[in-house]
Amino acid sequence: QVQLVESGGGSAQPGDSLTLSCAASGTGFEIRGMGWFRQAPGMQRELVANIHISGDTNYGDSVKGRFTISRDGAQNTVYLQMNSLQPEDTALYYCKVDFRVGTTGFVSWGQGTQVTVSS
Repeated sequence: QVQLVESGGGSAQPGDSLTLSCAASGTGFEIRGMGWFRQAPGMQRELVANIHISGDTNYGDSVKGRFTISRDGAQNTVYLQMNSLQPEDTALYYCKVDFRVGTTGFVSWGQGTQVTVSS
């Protein structure tokens, strides 16, 4: 099992910045990728950004150029730097980790951290 602890959500005004972090803990696992998804009320969960163990990153179209994902491999922590926040970024943000135990792959989701952008 991998436990995820998310932090960094909160309220912001348009144009502000916030940084989310997600720390994975457990034993006997190997992380393959980490990422962030978000879900606004009445909407489907969508990809924000993910980062593979290779360092390759992928971003949702609506956040390209504004958000940056990074990872501290030694700490099994993923960060999401969110700049130029807009009201449309308001959502519950979930951390997702793809990991392997032996040769079997698993996925773990965090509980979610709320980001609210309003003036």
